[in-house]
Amino acid sequence: MAVGLSGFAFGVTSAGSGLTLLQTCALSLLVFTGASQFALVGALAAGGGPFTAAAGAFFLGVRNAFYGLRLSQLLALPRAVRPFAAQWVIDETAAVSLAQPTRRAARLGFVVTGLSLYVLWNLTTLLGALGAEAIGDTDAWGLDAAGPAVFLALLAPMLRTGTERTVAGLAVLLGLGLLPVLPAGVPVLVAALAAPAVLWARGRRGGARGDVTEEDR
Repeated sequence: MAVGLSGFAFGVTSAGSGLTLLQTCALSLLVFTGASQFALVGALAAGGGPFTAAAGAFFLGVRNAFYGLRLSQLLALPRAVRPFAAQWVIDETAAVSLAQPTRRAARLGFVVTGLSLYVLWNLTTLLGALGAEAIGDTDAWGLDAAGPAVFLALLAPMLRTGTERTVAGLAVLLGLGLLPVLPAGVPVLVAALAAPAVLWARGRRGGARGDVTEEDR
């Protein structure tokens, strides 16, 4: 339901940015990664060129490649299936799959999450694009915050340890701090460096103490 609201918000935002119904629906059908889609239409709405907007969306989509590397090992799908499964490698399917205790459960979680979200995301995108004129000013409704809200709802329950919370905090500082000075999409990639930086710092501290905690492992 939360992702459905985000899909509706994307449809409204995309139509309000000047994209046609066909272009809006094609983005959800072919791209299917909400943050990149919001980045693209947001850049276009702000007056950016199509190549600049596409570059920002591409940078945000790079994170899915890292999800794919991990899920490839976890799911161990047949080679013939992997190109089709790659279309469903997004934040939600990665989170659900990685939370499962067995490979069979991970595969089931990936398929159920991917299929249900793909259908719902595209349906709500269509409804949002069709209803854009009736809603009016999307900024007045705060629909531009729907995408980040969904991501935070997925992320928050995963921050169980001090290391994970430190990584998240540092990533926020990097992303927000670099947002005014770097092109769209690049601060997100730089923020990803928070994870190796924190792990390196903890490794050095653990080595200096001569012991390794369970959390470090």
